[in-house]
Amino acid sequence: MESINKPGQKATNASFPAKTLQASSAVDGVVTDVTTVYFSDKIMVMISQGWRLAQWIQVPLLNTSPAYIPGSFPHEIEADESLLPMAHLTPKTLLGAGTSERETMGQLIATQIASVIKTRDPDEARTLVVGMGLKRINLDSGDEQRAAWMDLVDLVTGCL
Repeated sequence: MESINKPGQKATNASFPAKTLQASSAVDGVVTDVTTVYFSDKIMVMISQGWRLAQWIQVPLLNTSPAYIPGSFPHEIEADESLLPMAHLTPKTLLGAGTSERETMGQLIATQIASVIKTRDPDEARTLVVGMGLKRINLDSGDEQRAAWMDLVDLVTGCL
């Protein structure tokens, strides 16, 4: 494995063409591992707490909606809105979820990751596949939940 300049992140240079990044950090007091694999047709992001992978969601990054035209929003994105997922991205749960709360949180996380990818590279057309196994799901508002959300977003975006 080859080390990258970001602490806690590693790149794997294997004999196959799939670039792989890994990162690990505590999120809401739970060790969270993120692995990103860039395949030629898909981007796979796995987010695991305690080696779990219980939910899989896909988000097509190629825009097929005829109603969406890039740059057609009447206003510029404000700083407070920059973390909002893009409205035209449509997540689909493939496996797992269990409860509607877990499905909602999983789709929100997957759409947020897809938004970051599309913001960095608007021409990205691969499908994003996100596997998750989170011990804690908490959609309540509050400073602790907000901090946990930001920690998760920072961990994942640092591994893209």
